[in-house]
Amino acid sequence: MSDAPLSLGLTIDVERSTFSPAFSVAGTVIIFAFFTAAPWILPASWVSVLSNFFILAIMATMWNLLAGYAGMVSIGQQGFVGLGAYATLYFAIKGMSPFVAIPFAIITCAILAYPITYLLFRLRGGYFAVATWVVADSAMLVILSIALLGGGTGKYLPGLSNLSPSQLDHDTYLATWFVAFVVVAATYFILRSRLGLVLSSMRDNETAARSSGAKVTSTRRLIYVIAAAGCGAAGAVLAISQPFVQPGNAFSINWAAEMLFVSMIGGLGTIEGPIIGCVIFFVLQQWLQNLGAWYLIIFGSLAVVIALWLPKGIWGAIRERTHFELLPVGYRVKERTAAAPPLPTSDESA
Repeated sequence: MSDAPLSLGLTIDVERSTFSPAFSVAGTVIIFAFFTAAPWILPASWVSVLSNFFILAIMATMWNLLAGYAGMVSIGQQGFVGLGAYATLYFAIKGMSPFVAIPFAIITCAILAYPITYLLFRLRGGYFAVATWVVADSAMLVILSIALLGGGTGKYLPGLSNLSPSQLDHDTYLATWFVAFVVVAATYFILRSRLGLVLSSMRDNETAARSSGAKVTSTRRLIYVIAAAGCGAAGAVLAISQPFVQPGNAFSINWAAEMLFVSMIGGLGTIEGPIIGCVIFFVLQQWLQNLGAWYLIIFGSLAVVIALWLPKGIWGAIRERTHFELLPVGYRVKERTAAAPPLPTSDESA
């Protein structure tokens, strides 16, 4: 008798996505084309809302990269938003176009963030979070002392007077959209790389990550610098969209609260979560803006409900139940039943 197994076998498939990459590419092209053409096909009021949406999406994506993936909860990222805005103002005062100044503002924030990590990384948990807030307030105090940048009263961003109002709105929107697209795309590719694997291991078990040879401290430092640069980019386009740069607005703690809120209700540790959170935030804001202080109460109640019943956020709950991802960055193990081997014939069994 043959000893061929009669039981069914299992085959393990490892995959990133449940659909073809061609659909992802096609969807990306369609979305990019639509939002690029938005100033010419949508009402001006919608374009203005989209600009603000993209600014918050940039901040939330960077905060989620920092807290949701690297496990560093910061309540001081508004400091880099303000530094990005004032770096843009400084370069504009020196004669550079504000739009050209955007990448220089990003680089400036990255350079400033690097030495700050040597102070912050001595702390953990709540101490780290409070320290980031102290750094943000210290940065604002430094800016307040610089007369060239307008001190406490702020200063109008030069270099935009040669543009008509409609052209300025179009250019500002396109700059904001392009920066948001680059930030989300860069985050996606970072998380699909080896760096993304290190981040996941750090978040799940830092001790195990260190014991397996992961360079936790240098990875943490790199992610902090990237998040600072991204928030600086948000500050740069914020300065252009609201040309009067003022410390109370650029360094507002409201930015940190909004980053945290949209990331939490959308889903920490996912790329889609902060974007979905921004959609919910702006829909509710437009819908409830005439209710005065009540809309803040509704926002707070929503945050409590999400934290209690959907701790992984809205998109996290959807992903957990459907195993569907728009922007997959990890791998999924899927079992499928292999075909049973053919039964032996009478000749073979003789």
